[in-house]
Amino acid sequence: MQKQRLGSQGPDVSVVGFGAWEAGGGIWGDVPDDQTIEAMRVAVDAGITWIDTAEVYGNGRSEELVGRALQGLDALVFTKVAPQGAGTGFRPEQVKDAARKSLGRLQRDVIDLYQLHWPDPSIPVEDTWGAMADLVDEGLVRYIGVSNFDRELIERCEKIRHVDSLQPHFSMLHQAGRYRFFPFCKENGTGVIAYGPLAGSLLTGTITMETEFDDSDWRSGKTPGTAGYYQEFFAPGVKEKNLEKVERLKKVAERLGISMPQLALAWVFHQEGVTGAIAGSRSPSHVRDNAGAGTITLSANDLEEVDKILEG
Repeated sequence: MQKQRLGSQGPDVSVVGFGAWEAGGGIWGDVPDDQTIEAMRVAVDAGITWIDTAEVYGNGRSEELVGRALQGLDALVFTKVAPQGAGTGFRPEQVKDAARKSLGRLQRDVIDLYQLHWPDPSIPVEDTWGAMADLVDEGLVRYIGVSNFDRELIERCEKIRHVDSLQPHFSMLHQAGRYRFFPFCKENGTGVIAYGPLAGSLLTGTITMETEFDDSDWRSGKTPGTAGYYQEFFAPGVKEKNLEKVERLKKVAERLGISMPQLALAWVFHQEGVTGAIAGSRSPSHVRDNAGAGTITLSANDLEEVDKILEG
């Protein structure tokens, strides 16, 4: 498994991380806890060095399962606090309370990377980021980062304390920030760990026009609060175009002797400024395949071939 440093000051991390969003159940549907825990333990055994979770994933259930899974294992834990309503809130006292509650669910003494889940325009980011910095000074958190933030917000945070990481939505089928934002992060010493690199499983190569999803799954287009994701990837007309690209990408993967998910993940962490890709799955076999992406090196010609397909 290849590793890269998380920003200019962070730890070395595997280029593929385990995403525990699905572990919370909810819009992904439920599976037995034992299966989810096994998937996480398989991830660590396969060389993945970090698991990303959040307080809002299953209302804390994801963090609890991560804590159970990592008992006796050596892995980093990244988690997040969200604005009030969905999460605990971004006022300084709320951020500190959220961190302590996450530590309890995770059964840990320190959070390796603590992140603001998405912006809250109702509270000055300087107040929130000051509380995050305090958590580092108190020894409850090692590194601090943000998710779904823009450059302006990162620069405002940077005046108070270094922003160790950004977690953006990024994949072959969602390339926002690739050219204008990630190079800035690299110059700033802010690591980039991308979520959604498999585009709701479209980039696994297993979804077809005939694939149906349960109403509780966001990919059905019937779950509240997920309309944007559905419209971008699975809405009528869009889904067909995405699947056409996937069919062409499959041929590249076959030529390279790798799986389609491995190609999608490797492409992400080969982009300038990107540290790693977050891949979630509750299937141990899929987890091992995802981890295998961390051993792959794509040539300049490979990357050019992929980009031509994605531009078409």
